[in-house]
Amino acid sequence: MTALAVEAVDVHRSYRLDGVSIDALRGVSLSVAAGEYVAVLGPSGSGKSTLMHLLGCLDRPTSGLLRLGGRDVAQLRDHELAQLRNRTIGFVFQSFALLARTSALDNVALPLVYRGVRRAQRRELAAAALDLVGLGHRTAHRPGQLSGGEQQRVAIARALVGEPTLLLADEPTGNLDTSSGAEVMSVLGRLNAERGVAVVVVTHDHEVAARARRRIQVRDGLVELDTGPPAGGVAVATEPG
Repeated sequence: MTALAVEAVDVHRSYRLDGVSIDALRGVSLSVAAGEYVAVLGPSGSGKSTLMHLLGCLDRPTSGLLRLGGRDVAQLRDHELAQLRNRTIGFVFQSFALLARTSALDNVALPLVYRGVRRAQRRELAAAALDLVGLGHRTAHRPGQLSGGEQQRVAIARALVGEPTLLLADEPTGNLDTSSGAEVMSVLGRLNAERGVAVVVVTHDHEVAARARRRIQVRDGLVELDTGPPAGGVAVATEPG
């Protein structure tokens, strides 16, 4: 049986806003297997970003079961969850979230600081991650010296430097032009296919979603469509012809 990178069972998430309860998720169940490539689609306000935050353990469900790498996150203390998240998940955000005055190499190495990895090893691993996304020649450049597509590739390298089992990308092409966006999605697809990292892309863009082999449509806090993985195996990325 294929191992699961993350699993949600009947997950609800509610918020209080001005004394009123808002149900962002209303009973979502899904799982992402190791090595899958999944796109989560939905309009603004559908709950897809809330779902991404829960799958990434940046938030906890109001009710329901959430397992990361087989561990029930409800049973973990905050510091235990932070450690598990750091070792298991890589994040890529629409805004890149890079440190402006820091080189690409040191931006990529940052997650390893929190693991206590020594500086020399951090830099070696960060350089290898930048090579992986085609930016081995840009290690000393700061974000302002890079194009938007290059900045997002630095963010992908940072997400991968700790060898996560799950990579979550929230609107990764949202701030990019068409050419740069296609380049970034090609990098994600190649990393999924060659390295077996489970990739979940949250997007409203159907062209971006079409690069995944499985699509989950979210609306009004519910999963309204899940195409599911191919029969007999894990969904992996393919480049459109």
